[in-house]
Amino acid sequence: MKTKMKLYNLLGCPYCARVISKINELGVRNHIDFIEVPRAHQERTELAKITGGIVGVPTLVDGGTIIADDDDKIIAYLEKKV
Repeated sequence: MKTKMKLYNLLGCPYCARVISKINELGVRNHIDFIEVPRAHQERTELAKITGGIVGVPTLVDGGTIIADDDDKIIAYLEKKV
C-alpha cells in the first residue's frame, strides 16, 4: 500500500468496530489513519465535504476511492486490497 487510507469512525459504532476488527485481522492497521468523527451528524463537516454529503460511518478513503457508510463494502475492499 503506497498511501495511507483513512477510516472515519465513531467510538461505540458496531459497524465501525466490525471494520476495525477486520483491519486488525488483516494486519494493515499501520496503513490506516483512524479519524474519529463527532457524534452529532451536523458536526461531521469534513466527512460531508469528502463524501458529497454522506455523514454515516464507517467511511473509508483510499486516494480517490471513497466507500461511505457501508461496512460490508469496506471489508470486501480491504480483503481484495491486501
